[in-house]
Amino acid sequence: MPAHRPSGQEEQTQSRLNVDVMKLKCYTAEGSQADDKEIAGFPSFEGDAGIDALRQVVIAIQANRRQGNASTKLRSEVRGSGKKIHRQKGLGIGRAGDRAAVQRRGGGVVFGPKPRSYSKKINKKMKRLALARALYDRAEEGKLCLIEEWKVSEPKTKQFVAILDKVTQSSGKVLLVDDAFADNFCLAARNVARSSLGRAQDVSPLDLVGADDVILSSNGLSVLLAKIGGSEESS
Repeated sequence: MPAHRPSGQEEQTQSRLNVDVMKLKCYTAEGSQADDKEIAGFPSFEGDAGIDALRQVVIAIQANRRQGNASTKLRSEVRGSGKKIHRQKGLGIGRAGDRAAVQRRGGGVVFGPKPRSYSKKINKKMKRLALARALYDRAEEGKLCLIEEWKVSEPKTKQFVAILDKVTQSSGKVLLVDDAFADNFCLAARNVARSSLGRAQDVSPLDLVGADDVILSSNGLSVLLAKIGGSEESS
């Protein structure tokens, strides 16, 4: 499939990506609420700018996850005898061909799926634009907040849940973002179904859109903003 080339409207949308100061709720590592923090260099948009790029990138990510291995057999590929089931005339029943006919159980399939690739290619500028728009939307909806760092003293689920319940009261999906997670923290969080961990270097627009709440560490936010800006720090 040929590479996707942004249309004139998409190029104009990309040029409308601005940076601004965003005020976010902030929490301590223990989950206690701290003073709100102003983040400089946060992406900002006017109107629906970046929405189309976000839609295309989300569709591309979902398409690239498809295996595309569904397969059916044509009439000529069905194994078995090609003998006519019964004679053409004289029995008072409908005419029938062999057992591979498409109208018969176990026969061939007309226009059925064959193995194929659903992959789509999106350029880097559009990926960054979509990530910036998703991050901006989460912040505008009040679904994004900061925490100093993610840590627990012991790999205990009880400690992790206590911190999570202090930061968010949502029972939906919660995405936790950091530049790196300690082993103890990963062990404490792995049994909580509503939470998922994501490295800022690997977070995609679909991850942000699919979460009900997003909680970023200070380091995770710095890496994410660098990634949006195309800095080498995000690599």
